[in-house]
Amino acid sequence: MSQLIKHRGVVEDDWTLLRDAVSLADVPASGSVLVPVALWLSARDALIARGDVGLWLHPGDDPAIIAGDLAQLLVVAVDFPQFTDGRGYSTARLLRDRYGFKGELRAIGDVLRDQLYYLQQVGFDAFAIRVDRGAEGALKGLDDFAGTYAPTVPEPRPRFRRRIEGPGDVWFPGA
Repeated sequence: MSQLIKHRGVVEDDWTLLRDAVSLADVPASGSVLVPVALWLSARDALIARGDVGLWLHPGDDPAIIAGDLAQLLVVAVDFPQFTDGRGYSTARLLRDRYGFKGELRAIGDVLRDQLYYLQQVGFDAFAIRVDRGAEGALKGLDDFAGTYAPTVPEPRPRFRRRIEGPGDVWFPGA
């Protein structure tokens, strides 16, 4: 079983990612699975009845097509096929802010330590680190920066709206 960073810790990943599944025949009879959005759309009722299913979105998939189904999903994974492909950041922000997804939002694919801090700022709370990198070492990436000025999913108030939190945290002298 592979490892996953989830809620700021390293855990065993008990979900199977089915990248090539195109029909229900490609889905194992038991175990938690993440299916492609195309399969979800074609076999939604059967997958909901199964109960242990989540889905994964390709960067080109519009999250609006699953907005009405988000309450049925425990996990939504967003694929980053290349480190340089940032479309998943927008997808995550839409899922959290516009569509109100409260379940696990997982980054999959070419996910590296350098991205983790920024991924959590747009709403990801689970990260499947690239297989040739270790999750333990990448975990430190969640704390690479002390804070942000702009609003984020974890902190929706911009910096200028937050109170000064203590010594060393003064951004504007005399504020």
